[in-house]
Amino acid sequence: MILKILVVGALQVNCYIIGCEATKEAVVIDPGDDVDKILETLNDNELKLKYIINTHAHFDHVGGNARLKEETGAKIIIHEDDNILLEKLTRQADVFGYQVTPSPPGDILVNDGDVIDFGKLELEVIHTPGHSPGGISLKTDGVIFTGDTLFYQSIGRTDLPGGSYDHIMYSIKNKLFKFDNDTQIRPGHGKETTIGEERKYSPFF
Repeated sequence: MILKILVVGALQVNCYIIGCEATKEAVVIDPGDDVDKILETLNDNELKLKYIINTHAHFDHVGGNARLKEETGAKIIIHEDDNILLEKLTRQADVFGYQVTPSPPGDILVNDGDVIDFGKLELEVIHTPGHSPGGISLKTDGVIFTGDTLFYQSIGRTDLPGGSYDHIMYSIKNKLFKFDNDTQIRPGHGKETTIGEERKYSPFF
């Protein structure tokens, strides 16, 4: 597996590029901004983008959707409960004093337990609402990409429209903490961690 991590945009989102070494098919998780950097990384690694995956539809994670789709022809994947938020993207950004390009709607709407295939790799969709209604995490061998659900010694904020503290705590305790302690967590912002580290050291647990 090829894994490249780019920190993009003013809010420093972790954008992940995952590629299959055998077929060179790839996905991009959360292209919030800096599409030129994303395209350059794809080209440098000779990767063909198949899917753009949004862990949730907040503007800082999806701001590059439109251009990346236009440049590559990749399909946008998002949970069905957050797809409607893409329609309100510019309004979201305005509240925080930012401007973003409107995003096309999702091409593929996923739900809990769905599997995203590219090349010889798979990502399992885990519905982890709380930060947003349609927030998802994505699991592959030994790694979970958690978007804004679980961070290093922290959790996603729940005070935005559609957020829920009860839901995010349920998502983490019952859907993420069921995995082994050595499972790597690759969050939407900040440094990586593990399930075990969060169980033991996070002030939320």
